[in-house]
Amino acid sequence: MIFKVFYQETKNEAPRREYTKTMYVEANAVSEVREYLSETTPYMIEHITEISGDFLEYEKENNPDFEVVKP
Repeated sequence: MIFKVFYQETKNEAPRREYTKTMYVEANAVSEVREYLSETTPYMIEHITEISGDFLEYEKENNPDFEVVKP
């Protein structure tokens, strides 16, 4: 499954929508994504959602930086 992760690059500041970034992670569950990111990044995770089907195709076609991270 592919998950879209919304995050802030630092945990030290209050989240601001203008600075929210996204990444895509391949995993079996949301908990696996959260565990992987908490161990390997300093990011503040805002939201994680599974994407598939038409939503995944849209992200691939319309996001030039689309890259899937595999833990």
